[in-house]
Amino acid sequence: MPAKSLNSAVLRWPSREEVEGALQAWLARHPIPGLLALGYFGSYARGDHGVGSDLDLLLLVESSSLPPWQRSLGLPLEELPVPTEALVYTLAEWQALPQWSPRFAETLGREVRWLFRHPTLSLP
Repeated sequence: MPAKSLNSAVLRWPSREEVEGALQAWLARHPIPGLLALGYFGSYARGDHGVGSDLDLLLLVESSSLPPWQRSLGLPLEELPVPTEALVYTLAEWQALPQWSPRFAETLGREVRWLFRHPTLSLP
């Protein structure tokens, strides 16, 4: 959570380590059915985050009957220490991503820091 100093207007934004720890604790409190992997990308993954940076999550699930835009709506992302957005892909969508969005797939392949992977899942 951003903290304002009592003697100055300087904001301190959570570090990557603080965000990772909060994310791991969050996942332990909120098991996600069919979760195969969870990671993050963007400024926190690259290490160039700063005051106001958000957290970009990537979740891979076995399957979902919901359309992609609805899948993250039930996740209590407000419990995380920084503003958070989540992309939730099924395994089939993840495997097809390089064909329908090659540039985004390349970026994710380069940036994602995986915090959780199902033992049988092979990821870059």
